[in-house]
Amino acid sequence: MRFMALVYFEPGSMDHLTAADFKQLDDATIEHDHMLRESGHLIFASPLAGLEAARSLRTVDGKLITTDGPYAESKEVVGGFLLLEAESIELLTPLFADDPILRYARMEIRPLVEHTHSETGQGRPEFLQ
Repeated sequence: MRFMALVYFEPGSMDHLTAADFKQLDDATIEHDHMLRESGHLIFASPLAGLEAARSLRTVDGKLITTDGPYAESKEVVGGFLLLEAESIELLTPLFADDPILRYARMEIRPLVEHTHSETGQGRPEFLQ
């Protein structure tokens, strides 16, 4: 079964970190990701660029509307994600007990939903590796 883990940060929650702190955190999270990969649970993981690099999309009256930056102010923003695989969310959850990013953020893990086309039976394209 596949899962998406979304990592949420409160804006400014890491402003107090020094460059050395960030380097140490990056190293620790990379090591944690490798542990997840070696245990057969990690498919892909990545931090996301800051909100200043975001573009929001929606359609209004059939026209694409784009907005640079986040669409709305929020208490939390998605700062990274992991695509995971495990037999159950119960087996996956304890693997994050020592995830260093959780000192600064919260994580939400949700099962992926598989849909198939109503006429062709075709599913969504698989993730490319």
